[in-house]
Amino acid sequence: MKTLASRHFQFLTAACLAVASLGAMPIAGRDSRAMAAEDTAQPMASIVVDVETGKVLSQDRATERRYPASTTKLMTAYLALKALHEERAALDTPVVMTRRAAAEPPSKMGYQPGSVIRLDNALRMMLVKSANDVAYAIGQTIGDGSMENFVAMMNDTAKRLGMLDTRFINPNGLPGDGQYSSAKDLAILGVAIRREFPAFSDFFNTEAISNGKRVMNNGNKLLGRFDGADGMKTGYICASGFNLVSSATRGASTLVAVVIGANGTIERERNAAEILEAGFKADLAKIDTTIDELPTASGEPLDVSGYICSSKGRSARANERVEEKEREEVYGSPYLKEMDRAPVVLQVGLGGAAGNAIAAPGISLISAYGIPLPTPRPSRSEDVALTLPESVNALVPPVVAADVGVFDQVVGGDENEPPPLDAAPAEAADMTVSIDPGPVGGKTSRFGIYRDDPATGLARQPAALR
Repeated sequence: MKTLASRHFQFLTAACLAVASLGAMPIAGRDSRAMAAEDTAQPMASIVVDVETGKVLSQDRATERRYPASTTKLMTAYLALKALHEERAALDTPVVMTRRAAAEPPSKMGYQPGSVIRLDNALRMMLVKSANDVAYAIGQTIGDGSMENFVAMMNDTAKRLGMLDTRFINPNGLPGDGQYSSAKDLAILGVAIRREFPAFSDFFNTEAISNGKRVMNNGNKLLGRFDGADGMKTGYICASGFNLVSSATRGASTLVAVVIGANGTIERERNAAEILEAGFKADLAKIDTTIDELPTASGEPLDVSGYICSSKGRSARANERVEEKEREEVYGSPYLKEMDRAPVVLQVGLGGAAGNAIAAPGISLISAYGIPLPTPRPSRSEDVALTLPESVNALVPPVVAADVGVFDQVVGGDENEPPPLDAAPAEAADMTVSIDPGPVGGKTSRFGIYRDDPATGLARQPAALR
């Protein structure tokens, strides 16, 4: 039994660590519950809903406000699919990688500014790779060039769907003050996608994509391992833990399940499989509560970063990975099986889109994208004669191959693990401290014209093209 003195010492130690790590915290204004939960695992939030009836088959802390992380991208996908359904966009609508989009932290595709992607390819990159840069570019495209407009669309849609415990501030789920949701609300969104856009369900169950150089597997490990699994999206930041919105279909029954706050992908998938399996065995006739009848919450979302990204939390995940090698059951679950085949891989890449005002049809990279024409200074007698370039193209270095600049870097913000145990404290905080993106997309010209403006943090590019 711990003595009062030992408890006091433990509390002081946790408090000191908390103060020391404030600079690496992913969310400003942490909730008091998170401060009290340093180095302690927190309960997961979960829910299972029948898509056809909306009946709640099980739920635990489903109305508690949490951080959605990359499951936010489901709303970005919903709005893109809605635009397709209403014929305001097409599968070959060009999604342009703006400088602002290219500057988003990983996980990302890493395309250089001016790269052009078909909307259907962009959706797969966002949902499989969880590419933050592509999600931002999709938001700008559907929001008519304005991220402010797109975020307003996200929140208006959330309100219309009944997601009353949700507020979005960006299209990809990267951490920021004021962005939150709940297991209940994410289930509402998942149900809406399955009901309204059945023809587009393939986007959410894509097992892997390839850019011609490497294969990127879907982070949703239920696909190919759980009977009937057919979507939807993973998510991870320190403050949220490991999240999963999943769907599965058996016969005429489709269920949507949400798990928020797991400590690792193994625990997340194991719990998702367990509650889905129980959901398929539930007797709908004996269940009366529907998801719209669940109460709303209030207050700040629960921040679980004190455990998830602590050495204790990372050690627990590492130990489970070691145990997994000795287990007979996949992820320690009787409901998961080994994937006895290679994942189905779909090819994605740049180019092939229709044209628009700034992108010619079919191109992979907009020439001289965002580079302002040089303005000559007034001539003075003491100046040496200067010959200006005849066109802006004279300033552009040779165009690289379409897929150069694509990389599979993982720094968090998605289903991927945080850095290993020996990582520096700032790295262990999901890289959510101040980030210098450096050359956008990993590419820069010899003139530095592809770099962001260090003075402002914004790209040097006309507003119309951002």
